[in-house]
Amino acid sequence: MHLKAKKRFGQHFLIDENIARKIIASLDPGCSRLLEIGPGTGILTKFLIEKDLDLKVVEIDSQAVKLLQEKLPGISDHLIHADFLKLDLNGIFTKPFSIIGNFPYNISSQILFRVIGNRETIEEVVGMFQKEVAERIVSGPGSKDYGILSVLVDAWFDAEYLFTVSGQVFRPRPAVKSAVIRLRRNQAKKPDCDESQLILLVKKAFNQRRKTLRNALGDYRFPDEATYRTLLDRRAEELSSGDFIRLARIALPRGT
Repeated sequence: MHLKAKKRFGQHFLIDENIARKIIASLDPGCSRLLEIGPGTGILTKFLIEKDLDLKVVEIDSQAVKLLQEKLPGISDHLIHADFLKLDLNGIFTKPFSIIGNFPYNISSQILFRVIGNRETIEEVVGMFQKEVAERIVSGPGSKDYGILSVLVDAWFDAEYLFTVSGQVFRPRPAVKSAVIRLRRNQAKKPDCDESQLILLVKKAFNQRRKTLRNALGDYRFPDEATYRTLLDRRAEELSSGDFIRLARIALPRGT
């Protein structure tokens, strides 16, 4: 059975087994529970299924599900036919787990927001992203790539750019370069603030990134504002995740 890539699923199938092995080798050696997102033709899956892992794979494409069942005997015990973005992640494993995948580029940011939302159960992510998205995720303050994902990922994970991947190792070949990055949960880094407020504040700040924080966050008031003047007079891309946490700790909606 030949699996045709579907544009609506953002599919670009990895065809290079050496790259597949390199991605898998990037996982923490102690990984014991693993969820693969979007296995497609199963180039990662066929190596993962041989490992001593509690493995689950989630695939939205019914034709890919059928192909995987034909190619990999026993895969049905590991396979979840579902949309990852709608999946109840708490029902997959009873303990914290890792994620791996050649992520569809059209939903890669949404995948990361789900990872952030489930940060207490996700220990590690090793994934393929569009190169410019990967660079955005790992960038720091002051960089032109620095943005919402950069701050929110850094608040809960250590992000590392691992390697760049040429378009020629995919079918069909994407118009952009790709990159593999790794996120590892930093257990020592638990923001001392309302986490939902932190996320909202970061989004508001970057949605008006040309304005100073004082103007971009006009919906908030900051008690003891003089102490935080140096932060509020700067723009979003100049603040670290720690700076945003400091502001989220004291920010109050106007009218309260």
